[in-house]
Amino acid sequence: MKNHIKKLRGTAKISQEELAKRCKVSRQTINAIENDKYDPTLQLAFNIANVLDTTVDELFVNK
Repeated sequence: MKNHIKKLRGTAKISQEELAKRCKVSRQTINAIENDKYDPTLQLAFNIANVLDTTVDELFVNK
């Protein structure tokens, strides 16, 4: 599953570190998700969407 987290994070001017802090995960977790190396839990996906002021549907797209 591809995602638009990096693009949306850039638009919001939020660093990986800041997003990670707000979602209570490590920066490495955010990096792995952005690079399609890790699929987040549903709760984490909702947390990321909330911080980036979007929906889970907007974050992720089918390949």
